[in-house]
Amino acid sequence: MLERAVREIENAWIEMSDGCRLAARIWLPEGAEDDPVPAVLEYIPYRKRDFKAVRDAEVHSFFAAHGYASLRVDLRGSGDSEGVLEDEYLPLELEDGLRVLEWIAEQEWCSGKVGLFGLSWGGFNGLQLASLRPEQLGAVVTVCSSDDRYEDDVHYMGGCLLTDNLSWASVMFSYNSLPPDPEVVGEAWMDMWIQRLEGSGLWLKKWLEHQKRDGYWRHASVAEDHRSIRCPVFAVSGWADGYSNAVFRLMENLDAPRKGLIGPWGHKYPHMGGPGPTIDFLGECVRWWDRWLKGIQNGVDEEPLMRMWMQDTISPTSERRPGRWVAEEEWPSSRTLERSYPLLPGFIDMGSTGYPAWDMPIQSPLSVGLFAGKWYSYAESTDLPNDQREDDGGALVFDTPPLDETWEILGAPEVKLVLSSDRPQAMVAVRLSDVAPDGRATRVTYGLLNLSHRDGHSSPRELEEGEEYEVTVSMNHVAQSFPAGHRLRLSVSTSYWPLAWPSPRPARLTIKPEVSSITVPWRPLRREDDELHPLGAPRQGQSPPTTGLVPPLREWTVTHNLASNEVTQRIVNNDARYRIENIDLELGNESTESYSYVNNSYETLRAEVRSHRHLGRGDWQVDTHTRTILTSDEGHFRVQASLDAYLGDTRVFCRSWDERIPRDMI
Repeated sequence: MLERAVREIENAWIEMSDGCRLAARIWLPEGAEDDPVPAVLEYIPYRKRDFKAVRDAEVHSFFAAHGYASLRVDLRGSGDSEGVLEDEYLPLELEDGLRVLEWIAEQEWCSGKVGLFGLSWGGFNGLQLASLRPEQLGAVVTVCSSDDRYEDDVHYMGGCLLTDNLSWASVMFSYNSLPPDPEVVGEAWMDMWIQRLEGSGLWLKKWLEHQKRDGYWRHASVAEDHRSIRCPVFAVSGWADGYSNAVFRLMENLDAPRKGLIGPWGHKYPHMGGPGPTIDFLGECVRWWDRWLKGIQNGVDEEPLMRMWMQDTISPTSERRPGRWVAEEEWPSSRTLERSYPLLPGFIDMGSTGYPAWDMPIQSPLSVGLFAGKWYSYAESTDLPNDQREDDGGALVFDTPPLDETWEILGAPEVKLVLSSDRPQAMVAVRLSDVAPDGRATRVTYGLLNLSHRDGHSSPRELEEGEEYEVTVSMNHVAQSFPAGHRLRLSVSTSYWPLAWPSPRPARLTIKPEVSSITVPWRPLRREDDELHPLGAPRQGQSPPTTGLVPPLREWTVTHNLASNEVTQRIVNNDARYRIENIDLELGNESTESYSYVNNSYETLRAEVRSHRHLGRGDWQVDTHTRTILTSDEGHFRVQASLDAYLGDTRVFCRSWDERIPRDMI
């Protein structure tokens, strides 16, 4: 197909039912007003005019050049839109989204059919809006998102509090501190800014007030009723991202045309992100849109249900992700075989040891997890897990003998543990690693369980000291090849800091290995995998001209001060500072996270995130500084936060928070 010329509308206003106006940026293919085309919408809070302007232009102009009106709309209270953004996925956000879809379908350049797409937030609300069944919506592409806001999101995992809950809250704290652009909204910009600074609130406090899977999290979790979604869904993620599990659930539970794709990527669109090979993702989206928005019989609905990158073995310090594409026609796959193996002290029993078993106690130091990486990768190098031998010293370790043939697994391994605890609250972390003949251990997948949530996340119950419990810990889905001569390693620990916040007090678990086991989803080779159509090299639209000013900086350091016995993990994630030339706007973002403890004491756990965002044009210079600190004792979490906003050298806003939130079985 020949690419069409594209016309851009830099800003258009879409009025909501209460009079609030949302700001939209629109790319139109040439001639759309005379020959209407379907439209595709990305509806997110990440500021279309500055921080996402370059990426948006590359994505949306591509879709427009291939025959679609493509829109980027700032959520209410974000970017140049009016109002205040008070939380994620609120009913008002979805109500606004329905109105945006109506408005798009009414335009002279639109055929009446609209698609929704987005990464992360836009992937979430794409599914959420689809569940409301708006008549204009013809198809969805959801990337790195989830159908369950409690069980499988950035906030909690296995009933354990993720520290990415803090870092993500801090990202939005920083975004929400910024004003709209005066060149777009005019003289009202200052009033809009103050309204946001005063009204957006401390999201971390809200999220910590809901430590169980209650109505707050059930709202907008489409897993409550997958069948509410009737339009076609293309679900995409990457193994280095935290959101790959949802693709499998959507493929299993949706009652609509659907397709899944999981590659070797982190939390980015697959034409942009590492650590593995990128693909022509935007071209794959166009194929999806062509089939479901234009009715073109291009065969996309006749392809296998799921396509996944089968990862080869690598060094844990490698930035490459070698492998090959594999596919399944159905999920769950009838071809995948569950192989279960009992545990013995130090071994995964594959039937040849005849080794006696005894009870195995474990109380891990807080250092287990310092080399685990992030829950979801955003840097795709510094935040990936390192050699697991660094963490295995504080864990129980169970190894298979060296494999006598190559193994491939596809799915979610599970660990059944029979255990007891000396505390009423405890957690367990399990990891599956690929151990090479030279001893290096590369984490393949992992899982967490807050043991008070052993029977579900809605009504947790304390453990009875000394009583035995049988629990099942599910790991994240994965596709992984283990070569002959390598070993599989299961590691079990009672903490996984700082990926997850530990229990109120250190717990000692006693595991009975002879009645515990690991189950792996073994996948036989599939000859048809060699015949899959190529996904191509990345393509994208034209980028606006920019001038680099300061290069990005990514650092990840772990220090142990032997004099004070303080251990600190420090993460620097500074984006490049640059200028967007066509609007003469300079922007930058700097962020530092630190996680620490002293003397292995749970009472000294401390997490802090500092962010600085900058916008500048001529005399208009905006800087905002946010800081959030999370600590805890046995009974409470404590959140201390501050927000300072500057116009030039003048501080125009300052606020601090000091909040205590009771722990609720976390």
